[in-house]
Amino acid sequence: MNITKAEFISSSPNVTLCPKEQIPEYAFIGRSNVGKSSLINMLVERKKLAKTSSTPGKTRLINHFKINNEWFLADLPGYGYAKVSKKDRESFARMIEQYATRRSNLVCFFVLVDARIPPQQLDLDFIEWLGDSNLPFVIVYTKIDKVTQKEKSKTMGLLKEELSKSWEELPLIFESSAIKGTGRKEIMGFITDTNAKLG
Repeated sequence: MNITKAEFISSSPNVTLCPKEQIPEYAFIGRSNVGKSSLINMLVERKKLAKTSSTPGKTRLINHFKINNEWFLADLPGYGYAKVSKKDRESFARMIEQYATRRSNLVCFFVLVDARIPPQQLDLDFIEWLGDSNLPFVIVYTKIDKVTQKEKSKTMGLLKEELSKSWEELPLIFESSAIKGTGRKEIMGFITDTNAKLG
């Protein structure tokens, strides 16, 4: 996909204030510090579209970006950041649940998982919730440039093993590196193909 235009549209504290335009929307979510903003910038080929930070938990709102005037990319708050208060974590959880269940033009979640560490219960719980809620999603392994092939195979194998306990068919899994551009062609191709099917 050739990105001719990528623009920030809005930051919304809840789903009722999200953009009203009914174009396909893809939501990116993952644990805090999983590399979400860096991946988004890599995918749309813009260095500073999504704000990156060395401080986990920076994204507190639902950030919308319009790509090629054709579809929305939604950058959602990271979950599981320990230094955020319990009240804030519960508030974020409610925001995400309402967004996921009420956003009518939402096409697919991209659930980002850190390739450097074993599957985290927070990730598994969120994936399970998406499945129980019949919400479409794919998984994106981030930071694969930081691990060896052996390490990546091990963590990915553990994730597939965990998912196989409750899933007959495993979700689609992409591998990505924001630094090397790995996975951009595959992920953007998936979005292009999905948009084409939507007509």
